[in-house]
Amino acid sequence: MSGITAAAPATAEIADIFTDAGAAGFLHARKIGAAGATDAAEVTHGADEPVVLASVFKILVLTAYVRAVAAGELDPTGRTTVTARYRIGGVGTAGFADDVEASWRDLALNMMTMSDNAATDVLYHRLGADAVNRVIDDLGLDGTRLIGCCEDLFASVVADLGGTPDSDLDELLGSATPEQILALDAVHPVRTSHSTPRDVTTLLNALWTDTAAPADACRQARDIMAQQIWPHRLTSGFPNGVRIAAKTGTLPTWRNEAGVVTYPDGRQYAVAVFTRATLSPTDSPWSTPRSAGRGSPRSSTCAHTDPLPRRSHPIAVDHSSQTLHHPRHCTITDTAGGF
Repeated sequence: MSGITAAAPATAEIADIFTDAGAAGFLHARKIGAAGATDAAEVTHGADEPVVLASVFKILVLTAYVRAVAAGELDPTGRTTVTARYRIGGVGTAGFADDVEASWRDLALNMMTMSDNAATDVLYHRLGADAVNRVIDDLGLDGTRLIGCCEDLFASVVADLGGTPDSDLDELLGSATPEQILALDAVHPVRTSHSTPRDVTTLLNALWTDTAAPADACRQARDIMAQQIWPHRLTSGFPNGVRIAAKTGTLPTWRNEAGVVTYPDGRQYAVAVFTRATLSPTDSPWSTPRSAGRGSPRSSTCAHTDPLPRRSHPIAVDHSSQTLHHPRHCTITDTAGGF
């Protein structure tokens, strides 16, 4: 994409790309700071349809965090302990063998840069659900609803698979049939944490125009988002020289990323892309949008990030990189991205 326009042919082209990739796609892209009909450059494809947020919800938690710091309600250098309650396996503190002490700002960094689920939940519980939901209400994100944090999502998976609070999630997932995985509340937008692509770009626009929080707080959020270690999804769809600050999200069949693209000339666009693989009867629910190297995310879990014999937690992170380069220079990708 050399830029964002609202032309109908571009929208049709995007629809073709999603179809070719074997995915249902939902997209909204808008110019940062655009206001009014004459300046509201945008591209839409299913922009107002409900989508599974997965780890994209962490942008909301980040916004609540920088607000709390700006209000003096939370000392970012204060320290807390990530205990066994939160170590569900995965990257960052979620995969540690022992309790670890960290500052609130480092937990926020881990949450956004590597999609650390334990860091997210510790921060979420410190801020409180009301503070996160207040971001939704203040910004008028009417199509957005959270069921809670990561542990709430995983608890819903365990319950759907007939487990108990003491069940091992990996064992449940490993023995689940494709039909059971596809029936999970976690992969159906209206039954889990969900939003719309337009709501997500509204949130991003607010962070980039200093209206989601005080200006310095918004700058902190932008700086953190620019450090994501898995930027492949959106990056692969744009030319060299652009800068991207974003957050991915991954669940069975869902591959998402939302962020802001900055061109060398200073143009900025908020882009939210959500894809759900359309499966044939023989496909695995872990399948991604089709690519030259089609495969299952379960073949590349977070196990290699932890030398200890701990859970691989395939639902939590996908380190594979499967990219479909469309001949018209648009791209649909699948890479790592939290849960």
